[in-house]
Amino acid sequence: MNTFVIDASIAVKWVIEEDGTANALALRGRTKLIAPELLVAECANIFWKKAQRGELTKDEALFAARLIQPSDVELLPTRVLLEPATRIAIELDHPAYDCLYIALAIERDCRFVTADGRLLRKLGEGHRRQFRDRVIALADAVGGAA
Repeated sequence: MNTFVIDASIAVKWVIEEDGTANALALRGRTKLIAPELLVAECANIFWKKAQRGELTKDEALFAARLIQPSDVELLPTRVLLEPATRIAIELDHPAYDCLYIALAIERDCRFVTADGRLLRKLGEGHRRQFRDRVIALADAVGGAA
């Protein structure tokens, strides 16, 4: 069974219908999913933002949080990822939050699946092959290109 690192852009799709939900759901069950503990805070922040923007009611946001809480993602500590994530963030000129996921994928020798278009575009620029090879778009992961 493949192991994938996932981020909040994937996990949130399990409980909120949006572009890519079918693919995110298809990823579950056929792969082992891991993430840094940061995933919890990022999901909570997304639910808050959606409530603030009126995309979800307060009750819907809280219900989404309850639904996602028992998911089968193995959450891993981030402390050991601090230095590698910082190095990656500096090299990519990209927020360290996202780079924690890349650092975990490198540490665990697996791929990081994301639906974060901004990060995928950033990795497509210039000479970033060492990171680009670790990161895969959600549609490609489900489509068998993993």
